[in-house]
Amino acid sequence: MTSSLISLQSEIRSDMQQCRSRTLERIRSIDYDTFCTQAHADFSPIGWHVGHIAYTEALWILQRLAGYPPLMPEYHRLFAQDGLPKSQRVKLPEIATVLEYLEIVRSQVFEYLAIVPLEQQERLWKWLIQHECQHAETIAIILALIENSSLRFGQIQPPKSPMYGGLQAGCSSFKVPQNGGFRGHSQASHTSEKFNNMILIPAGNFIQGSHEIEAQDNERPAHSVYLDDYWIDRHPVTYGEYRAFIEAGGYQQPEYWTAEGWDWVKSNEITQPLYSGKADQPVCGVSWYEADAYTRFVGKRLPSEAEWEKAARSQNMLGEVWQWTSTWFSGYANFESYPYPGYSQQYFDGKHRVLKGGSWATFPWAMRNSFRNWYYPQVREIFAGFRCVVVKGA
Repeated sequence: MTSSLISLQSEIRSDMQQCRSRTLERIRSIDYDTFCTQAHADFSPIGWHVGHIAYTEALWILQRLAGYPPLMPEYHRLFAQDGLPKSQRVKLPEIATVLEYLEIVRSQVFEYLAIVPLEQQERLWKWLIQHECQHAETIAIILALIENSSLRFGQIQPPKSPMYGGLQAGCSSFKVPQNGGFRGHSQASHTSEKFNNMILIPAGNFIQGSHEIEAQDNERPAHSVYLDDYWIDRHPVTYGEYRAFIEAGGYQQPEYWTAEGWDWVKSNEITQPLYSGKADQPVCGVSWYEADAYTRFVGKRLPSEAEWEKAARSQNMLGEVWQWTSTWFSGYANFESYPYPGYSQQYFDGKHRVLKGGSWATFPWAMRNSFRNWYYPQVREIFAGFRCVVVKGA
């Protein structure tokens, strides 16, 4: 075995262990009722996500790569993505039993890792690490929703996360840096108040997407994109800034909303973000409709995915809140599905908007400028906020 292969095996093993440690820490103090609770119709219980992580790892590594017979087939229908409806996933084994399932699968996976032809399989192993990251973030969302359901709407004070130095579930405790925390063109010479706390991204080409081994299928292929000059917010819109929209009656004035957004906000009696936070924290728990309405209120717009990603190539824009863009989720030219067609391709339906940037709850293996998240525009349960953009000269 070559030294480079030994190094790669060691790297993947370490990443899998670190990711698992963070996942387990996220559920360390929950009880069985919380483990089995379906906090929202669109989300499975926490315990299902834990079991699904083990099931998926066993399916792809032990069955499809190693050729082993199915491990614990009694769990397959329960924990498969296409098994039971979400509402029927609440009857779960005890926490200790599911954790034992995790450990048994992982033990056999590491035995196989020691002999695997990793040069041909590296992409799948890294895909599986990111798969766990995504479900671990969903667990954090469910915990926030459970906490929110026990309190008066909009008054959530979520528990602190032990992995991120006190960052809170449901809202980011990131404070906006006094200097903006960014390199780039100064906006000081511009006299319009509209451009305060924005940076100019000069016209030109940039490489969108990624060709790196860890890139998901929807990030590929990397390709060149030209954009004209535009201005983008130095930081995500804060609760303090968003409060002006609320106090001006933004939720009662249809001129700020798309037709679909206005129907949604009225039929659901939405009057504020789902999660609360301090004035200098990024607003969190807003739908695409709310983000879009706010941008109209301030005379700006949401960035396209390309605008967001180009700005992020030279600025620090990761890890606060997921950020809505104006872009519908679809494949890039010459898209090729991986590891199965349904992973991304079934969502190229013109009904999902792209989000970028990651949140406080996103593990580092799924945190990069090219990473693409996607949700329906009415979803507000995720840890999502937004930035604004203005085209130069507007």
